[in-house]
Amino acid sequence: MEELITKYFRPKLPHIWCPGCGNGIVTACVVRAIDKLGLNQDQTAIVSGIGCSSRASGYLNFDTLHTAHGRAIPFATGVKLTKPDHNVIVLTGDGDATAIGGNHFIHAARRNINLTVVVFNNNIYGMTGGQYSPLTPHRGMATTAPYGNVDRPFDLCDLAKGAGATFIARATTYHATLLTELIAKAICHKGFAIVEAITACPISFGRQNKMGSPANMIKWQRDNAIMVDAMAKMKPEQIEGKFPIGVLYQGEGFEYVTEYQKVIKRAMGSGK
Repeated sequence: MEELITKYFRPKLPHIWCPGCGNGIVTACVVRAIDKLGLNQDQTAIVSGIGCSSRASGYLNFDTLHTAHGRAIPFATGVKLTKPDHNVIVLTGDGDATAIGGNHFIHAARRNINLTVVVFNNNIYGMTGGQYSPLTPHRGMATTAPYGNVDRPFDLCDLAKGAGATFIARATTYHATLLTELIAKAICHKGFAIVEAITACPISFGRQNKMGSPANMIKWQRDNAIMVDAMAKMKPEQIEGKFPIGVLYQGEGFEYVTEYQKVIKRAMGSGK
């Protein structure tokens, strides 16, 4: 990993993540996926919004954009439209992507824009004070839900599929090898690709929900995630409270940037 740090991380930059936070594991998986694919750093852009996870872009030695809260996908879309040959990777949190940025998320999926979106799902707004997000579990505790969250949470992957995303996957920080493989597959996919990375926030979520130490939160991921193929063979009572991991959906569709380039050619009279 030391070689990857030297190659892909900016030097002498302290990070803000709390002890036990899983964001470093997810960021490492992103870097390992990039290295595995041998992507050109000068043709790879990392775009993030606001939040704990979105600080990752500042630590990485690529062309990076640390943008406004919830607006990472619109900025990434602009990069992709102007630099279609670039790999554009969005790093975002559950609140950033599905609350403030929820509208952008579903429409980017609908348009099937060739972006790779890695959502760090820690079930809470960590940086801004532990408020509940659209992915906080029902009855989960948060500073804005001290007696339990009454909302029903999104299933992020179902939301993405319903909106039209053509590559959807999920893994946890316990399953770091799988997470790296899924991110690599997402980068290779031509279309809107999302990877949900289940990660622990021991401070803002774990303490309020009495989930124990960071190690216990990792064990929770191990004990509740099931490979999607294995889950399909299990009985309903065996999967109650569990969630699938792996590639959950892969399809095809018109890719937005490609279609937009055709429009430009038609407008300039150089194509049909």
